[in-house]
Amino acid sequence: MELKESFLVLKKEMYDELTKNILPYWTNKMADAKYGGFYGRRDGHDQLVELAPKGVILNTRILWTFSQAARQVSGEYLTVASRAYHYLITYFFDNENGGVYWMVDHKGEPVETKKQVYAQAFAIYALTEYYLATQHTESLEKAIQLFEYIERYSFDPIYNGYLEAFDRDWNLMEDLRLSDKDANEKKTMNTHLHVLEAYTNLYRCWPEPKLKKQLVNLIELFRDKIVSSDFHFKLFFDEQWNVKSEEISYGHDIEGSWLLFEAAEVTGEETMIEEMKALSVKMVDVAIAEGLDHDGGLMNEKHDTDKHWWPQAEALVGLINAWQLTSKREYFLTTIKVWNFIKQNLIDRESGEWFWRVDRAGHVNYEEDKAGPWKCPYHNGRAMLELMKRLRSKV
Repeated sequence: MELKESFLVLKKEMYDELTKNILPYWTNKMADAKYGGFYGRRDGHDQLVELAPKGVILNTRILWTFSQAARQVSGEYLTVASRAYHYLITYFFDNENGGVYWMVDHKGEPVETKKQVYAQAFAIYALTEYYLATQHTESLEKAIQLFEYIERYSFDPIYNGYLEAFDRDWNLMEDLRLSDKDANEKKTMNTHLHVLEAYTNLYRCWPEPKLKKQLVNLIELFRDKIVSSDFHFKLFFDEQWNVKSEEISYGHDIEGSWLLFEAAEVTGEETMIEEMKALSVKMVDVAIAEGLDHDGGLMNEKHDTDKHWWPQAEALVGLINAWQLTSKREYFLTTIKVWNFIKQNLIDRESGEWFWRVDRAGHVNYEEDKAGPWKCPYHNGRAMLELMKRLRSKV
């Protein structure tokens, strides 16, 4: 098959997967008609847990995905985006102290009122995407407010970077962990990556000098503190940036490769763009060399050989980005390998959406959610949207 024909086939498959599988799942199976917003969970067997609590990450990722789909594919997706927007504004925002809560119950009452900086970042990311889709000024104003709260409470003026988690009144918490599997450390790669992602999108809407300064600072933090000498992300740090983990996350490495380049592009700083271009390609090379299995799937971590849904999605974007930056055919061909792995192993042809993960033998783990606080349409939906956009410029 000629390369141009491959572009067309892949672009159509991305479109079909997005519009016939991923988005319809969230529209048809996750909208909560009784209590509003979206259900908090469907289990690994696709059974609805009707009274599950509702997480802010789930809600903001739905908001981002459907807002981006409305911009890129069809305005019809604004209906779902607006549903997510109004639920976020009504139930997750702390109107007294500022910021967004971590979790509400099925009726929308706050049950976890902590201010995880990761969550504030995702709210900015989603609100700015909704603004780009609608020009709705309130959404941009809310995003700017969250930026100001992050800078006021989370930014560390002594050692640089962002502290992890605060209580409802913005006091630093003792338990800073994003999830049970994370180390209880004051600074993490993951939060910094998604603050970077959020500030990048905010700068598209609100190109203020103080925001640009902090975005440039984040890129430099990744370059100087977070990316290791062997081109992996270091994951956990204490307050003074001493490394507290030796684990390697191939999914985060390849996701960060393209997000760092995207952030540099938005700043318009040519030297930084060239520097992040070289770093991005190197990070992809290392992640693929070490983490890509013989079957075309990207292993989750150095010591976790399962193939989770989200590293596969991020591998698609990271590889296409490397191909765009270098014009090297091998990156495009590896993208096809990863996509074939996804089609053969992760897409649920019966119930819709993607499974959480499979092991190296291709067996699905049904103990993990089909939809829930962490299983959202953001990684796979975004990958489809990114490849559709990037391939469009090539044909």
